[in-house]
Amino acid sequence: MRTGSLATPRRSAAGAWADGGTVYGSATDDTGTRKGKRKGRRRDPWWARLLVIFGAVLMLLSGVTVISEKLLISRYEKSVPQQNLLGAAAPKVAPGKNPLDGPLNVLLVGLDARPDETEAMSRADTIIILHISATHDHAYLVSVPRDLMVQVKPFAKSKYKGGTAKMTESYFYGAQNGAGVAGGMELLALTIRDKLGITINDAALINFQSFTSVIEALGGVDMCFDENVTSKHLRMLNGKPINVENMDNPPGTLITYPKGKCQHLAAWQALDYSRQRYGLENGDYDRQRHQQQLIRAIVKAATSGGIISNPGKLDRVIRAAGSAFVIDTNGVPLADFAFALKGIDVNHMAMVRTNAGKFDTQNVGGVSYETLNQDSVTMFQALVADQLDGFLSTHPTFVGA
Repeated sequence: MRTGSLATPRRSAAGAWADGGTVYGSATDDTGTRKGKRKGRRRDPWWARLLVIFGAVLMLLSGVTVISEKLLISRYEKSVPQQNLLGAAAPKVAPGKNPLDGPLNVLLVGLDARPDETEAMSRADTIIILHISATHDHAYLVSVPRDLMVQVKPFAKSKYKGGTAKMTESYFYGAQNGAGVAGGMELLALTIRDKLGITINDAALINFQSFTSVIEALGGVDMCFDENVTSKHLRMLNGKPINVENMDNPPGTLITYPKGKCQHLAAWQALDYSRQRYGLENGDYDRQRHQQQLIRAIVKAATSGGIISNPGKLDRVIRAAGSAFVIDTNGVPLADFAFALKGIDVNHMAMVRTNAGKFDTQNVGGVSYETLNQDSVTMFQALVADQLDGFLSTHPTFVGA
């Protein structure tokens, strides 16, 4: 089944695996288990670990004094791996034109690589487009459904022959046969362009293993809970959280996050809250909303006076962030990129909910997909046209809390 691009809208398909899905190059079944080398449950993606590095820290750097900015960005540039991640997917910049002019689309990808896996073996568990308006004073976080049905074109670098796949699989197929993370990111960006019409200007890739240290360096975050949430992953035993995933009769007491309560959360609490979806009315959509709320909390913590005015804490945050990800600014010096975004305020960072946070599922060939409704198709068209403000003003249910 071939789905249309947004240039000629059709009802396109997307979906969510029951447990995040394990991708190893063959079809998934309805339970989300990949029929291949490895089976079993995938850990839930924590996409909040991504933006704090590429967004909050950059904005944080632009908020301190000029002398400090130069020193910190110099330190930051040296500590952050930079790599050509977009390859042929990167836009061509005309001679004499500033690549930072106009609207920008930054591809943010979070990987959930297990200890025995390389990043090339992992999946793009988190796919977010950070859309920055042409005026560089508004930013929008738009999640791309991981299981959106797409036609992935042949990719010579990884010897992939092309075919129908889920969006998350395009990264995996692009990373095979020595193509690595750069191949995975390139094929993912090309697939996004083909399917959604969105050209990616810059990219960031992160592994969650390094993310906890960022929130720890911030000293935790403040959050309010908008529904009752019970952890399915952790329990408290002897005053400490323990992992109880896959246990039939787990020890310890339940960890709950009561609706209406506001609390300062340690790193493990913030990440635990943001990864829950079982038992929630709208499952993964509710989890996405909580992850967006965590993003906002992290940005507020990172840009607070308590961080900026504390050189030791600021240094720890930057060093923690610098070890957590790889970026591609399409040849633009990191300092220039940071300063180009300094007009963005956390209160102008809109959280956009695909499908307004509600299920729209269909089954194709025995595989369950979450589909894009027509309003979501229009939303992505508005993103391409840099008119998300207009769309959100007439579709308030698409705005995340």
